[in-house]
Amino acid sequence: MSRLDKYLWAVRIFKTRSEAADACKGGRVKVNSTEAKPSREVKPGDLIDLRRVNVNYKYKVIQQLENRLSAKLVPEYIENITPQEELDKLNAPKESIFIYRQRGTGRPTKKERRDIDDLLDQYDPNDQQV
Repeated sequence: MSRLDKYLWAVRIFKTRSEAADACKGGRVKVNSTEAKPSREVKPGDLIDLRRVNVNYKYKVIQQLENRLSAKLVPEYIENITPQEELDKLNAPKESIFIYRQRGTGRPTKKERRDIDDLLDQYDPNDQQV
């Protein structure tokens, strides 16, 4: 059996094991739709959900392993089953996310941040209006 944090490090999803453990502790990693601690044991067939930046990655565990392996061998141990819609979020233009604020106005208030979040949630980059 292998620990979740060690597995995520071994299949090169994270550069260090401590980064993998911090992601688990921060609630950004789920195994079979349940938040998982770094010490959780992974087994073949488990589905791992990982939230990074604004993309939710999905992986399927194929085999267990104990040691870090080369990038060429990773597909034998884990399968990336992330939907294409999630991967398209990586290609969203950075300009569309940027919001201009005048210099000296300070950071947005909680209400302003919520309004900004609502505005960004409504924005669909594929919706072209003429």
